[in-house]
Amino acid sequence: VSVASANAMRAKMDAAGLTHETAILTAGEEALRAAGLSRQKIRYALALAEAGIDYTALREAPGAVVIETLTAVPGVGLWTAQIYAMFSLGRADILPQGDLALQEAAKILFDLPQRPKPKQLAEMAQDWSPWRSVAARILFSYYRVAKQREGIS
Repeated sequence: VSVASANAMRAKMDAAGLTHETAILTAGEEALRAAGLSRQKIRYALALAEAGIDYTALREAPGAVVIETLTAVPGVGLWTAQIYAMFSLGRADILPQGDLALQEAAKILFDLPQRPKPKQLAEMAQDWSPWRSVAARILFSYYRVAKQREGIS
């Protein structure tokens, strides 16, 4: 989902009052569809609402626990969990190595012949620890400028 699409969907959900687990669980598929969610996103939103995650406790949990907790929810993959840990929890040492924009930014910045695979990017980023999230944010910004595209900033 593009940033613009995500923002539009979020605005529709906010306007419909679909901002808490209880509201999502009681809304029904029609209301969720009206808020812009596809059938698959509805399934994931319901799974996340049903998961009963203690987000306050998640703030204090180790990174591995955050990732494990979130990826246990159907529809929440590694990239989503890593992005959540980076941006919502402010974790400083997370690298979503599977992100295509980060891979492309690294390719351009380091003048590589091709985009690094996730494992290669993770290896490149070992030297950036404990500030891999900071490096990722810089690469996101670099990608946006280099490609003249919207993105996470």
